[in-house]
Amino acid sequence: MEILNYAFMQRALLAAVLVGITAPAVGIYLVQRRQALMGDGIGHVAMTGVGLGFLLSWSPVWMATLISVLGAVLMELIRWYGKTRGDIALAMLFYGGMAGGVMFINLAPTGSNANLTSYLFGSLSTVSESDVTAICLLAAFVVVVTLGLRRQLFAVSQDEEFARVTGLPVRALNLLTAVTAAVTVTVAMRVVGLLLVSALMVVPVAAAQQLTRSFAATFAVAVAIGVSVTIGGTVTSYYQDVPPGATIVLLTLGAFVLLTVLAAPLARRRARAVTATQAAADPAECKIPATRGATDEVGV
Repeated sequence: MEILNYAFMQRALLAAVLVGITAPAVGIYLVQRRQALMGDGIGHVAMTGVGLGFLLSWSPVWMATLISVLGAVLMELIRWYGKTRGDIALAMLFYGGMAGGVMFINLAPTGSNANLTSYLFGSLSTVSESDVTAICLLAAFVVVVTLGLRRQLFAVSQDEEFARVTGLPVRALNLLTAVTAAVTVTVAMRVVGLLLVSALMVVPVAAAQQLTRSFAATFAVAVAIGVSVTIGGTVTSYYQDVPPGATIVLLTLGAFVLLTVLAAPLARRRARAVTATQAAADPAECKIPATRGATDEVGV
């Protein structure tokens, strides 16, 4: 394929595959916890890290990872202790992250709004070898956590009180989920962009839930959707010269709509199958004869 003859597209496709795996792998826990917009908030905070990276002449990816992790931990602390004022504190954190990113990148000698735009919405041509190395390391961490601790993370995401009663370290697992989400945001920002990464964390999971019932099946289908749309969006972006992040998100939304349409007849078929199974399982003495009324009339 012509697309593989270019080194920058090889790097972009590798990054896209890793993003397609990691984003839904973390997103499934966020959806279960009803924190679907957490990735969006972390993305705002990560903007400060990108700006600081340019200002201090350090890797924007690693600096964004550090700031995102700190922001995610702070978000969890606010959730625990913020009570009624927690939403205001979170809003200040998100808007402060955006403003800090714009300010720092404009103060940097080599920074500009064009540099920031590539991190906000993704850019294929700017994925460097150092970015790929960082993305591979961070993605490995995400995969190890989301698969290695899937039972514990699922238990906490479903019911924190029950998980606490069973002896699980609920707060530590919540913090680990937040940190993993922060790492995922920085993994995805070079391909999808900080402002759109939350969609890739949530929508594939929502699409998979239209067809599946178990956690394992939802996890597998969501990752398959994530990899498909990221590769498809990256290839489309190359040939059609359109923004990769927007293309990937639109493909993801299209997959959700398609699976929702397909799920309707499947749901009706399952309902009929369940009804038929229940009817077949009823004891013979519990069934009402279809000719009962006619028999009664003859007897009378």
